[in-house]
Amino acid sequence: MARKQDKQAIVKDLANKLSSAASAILTDYRGLNVQDITELRRKLREAGVEYRVAKNTLTILAAREAGLDDLEEYLAGPTAIAFSYDDPAVPAKELNEFAKANQNLEIKGAVVEGKVVGQDVVKRLADLPSREQLLAQVAGAFTAPLAGLVNVLVAPMRGFATAVDAIRQQREATN
Repeated sequence: MARKQDKQAIVKDLANKLSSAASAILTDYRGLNVQDITELRRKLREAGVEYRVAKNTLTILAAREAGLDDLEEYLAGPTAIAFSYDDPAVPAKELNEFAKANQNLEIKGAVVEGKVVGQDVVKRLADLPSREQLLAQVAGAFTAPLAGLVNVLVAPMRGFATAVDAIRQQREATN
């Protein structure tokens, strides 16, 4: 009976993770050796991403519990899921980069912000700038007009200072 309770706990945990994650990317890791998987897990952990192997039958039950019935089509073959709770693009970038160097890793599909999507969306997500880059771009967009305003406001004073300096140089030359 404890076995059934363990499975129920796993299903509940997976359903909670699928519901609360900013993104959950499903991968097929078939063909990766232990060293490759260890390296992938290390890279994902450093990026703040949880990567765990999941049984498809339990994941299907968890997906149904989370209201993600469409996820079932991506649950064939060995499955590992990368969960990110902050930035949905982070695991997409890391997995896509790893898959380029290691063709045995296949991205199957994902849950992004509560929606089931295919691998094409995951690849587009991987190509987006990071959250920090986007924030820097927004900050730059805000500061550029302010810098222009400061230059406009300072220009009359700069002109006045230049005129005073010119008069000083003229007086020094005459003395």
